[in-house]
Order: sequence, then C-alpha cells, then structure tokens
Amino acid sequence: MKLPSEIDKKISHLPVSTMTRRTAMLGLPLFVAGCGMSPEGFFSGGDYGSISDDGHVIPPLDFGVIDRDKLRTQVAWSGKEKPGNVVVKIPERHLFLVMEGGRALRYSVGVGRTEGLNFRGTATIGRKEKWPRWTPTPNMIAHIPRYRPYAGGMAGGIDNPLGARALYLYRGGTDTYFRLHGTTEPETIGSAVSSGCVRLFNHDIVDLYNRVPLGATVTVIQ
Repeated sequence: MKLPSEIDKKISHLPVSTMTRRTAMLGLPLFVAGCGMSPEGFFSGGDYGSISDDGHVIPPLDFGVIDRDKLRTQVAWSGKEKPGNVVVKIPERHLFLVMEGGRALRYSVGVGRTEGLNFRGTATIGRKEKWPRWTPTPNMIAHIPRYRPYAGGMAGGIDNPLGARALYLYRGGTDTYFRLHGTTEPETIGSAVSSGCVRLFNHDIVDLYNRVPLGATVTVIQ
C-alpha cells in the first residue's frame, strides 16, 4: 500500500513498500478494555505500512479511517523532564518521549473512559514484552462478565488486546497493573474507551518499545 502523498513527502527518505491494502480494524470490540531532527509537526518515525514481526503481521493503518495528524511527530519540549523520560498527558491524548535539544517525540494515545480508571503520577518501566499475553484482572472480570473465558489468559497475537508490545509500569518494585501497549482497534486512538491503560497504534508501541529502556521514568498527568 502506498501512503497518501502528504505522508510520502514527509518520509521521502524512508523506504515505503507497495502492498495489498487491507483494513486495520481487526479488533474484537470487547477487547477495547485491554488494558536527524525534523521540523515541528513533521512525521518522524518509521513506516505505517504492513510489518512482519516475530511471525505476526501488523496491518497497515487505514488513512481513510485514521486522521494523519495522529501519527507520531517531533515537537518542541519545554518541560523539566530529562531525555529518555516518558510523559503521558491524559487530557491531551498524547504521550511524549523527551529527547535532547528541547525536543520530544509525540505519540497519539487512547486512554481510560473515566478519570478514576486512569493511573496518575510517576512510575518506572519494570518490564517489557513483545506480543504479550493478556489476562484480565479480577476487577475487570467482575465488572465485565464476558472477560471470564480469558481468566486464564490469552496468548499474544494480532487479536490480543495488548497488541504488539507492552511496557509495564512499576512503582516501588511493585506492578501497578498499568501498561503502555498496542491495540486491536487503531481507529479508537485519541479517544477514551479503555479500562484505564494507555494504548498506542501497534506501529507506535513497537517504535516506543525500541527507544525506551527498562527503568525509564514515566509520568502520567491527568
């Protein structure tokens, strides 16, 4: 699939493959809850086309459904956070990876449907997983009975609600059960529909996973 011309211009230095177009909306509705510098505003990541990854295929984003302004991009950053820190601004539906030189890489995210479900404050990335296994928490099962069949967990894969990668937030050495992860429903990025965790396009969580090491600081702002 060839990306739209506006995107091609911004990533003309990157290889863009030609492929058969297929929809990116693969997610099961019940899984929404799974838990060089470029100028500002310019796309600055990898390809949003089809990706073959560890035996799984991440489908291309469908730009007939997804706004191109949700793609990751470099922006100016004036915060006090150190390079390598991650900041999630829940009201803005954005995640920022702080970089050198007063810049940050901005990603669009999906967040919890109610403020009370959203983690807040500072934590560290205590674990990273590729194609993670998903297990709903007892609280999720109690409130959403259709999760009961997955009480024993669901193997990683393209239909798994955690998507292609998961970064697990820890505080004081204890798992907070809050994750930064991929999604089965890319069209929901930018909205508040999950049970609290922060979701990114699968392409973006792969990019973030590759950039952020274990122990990195994550601050979530309500």
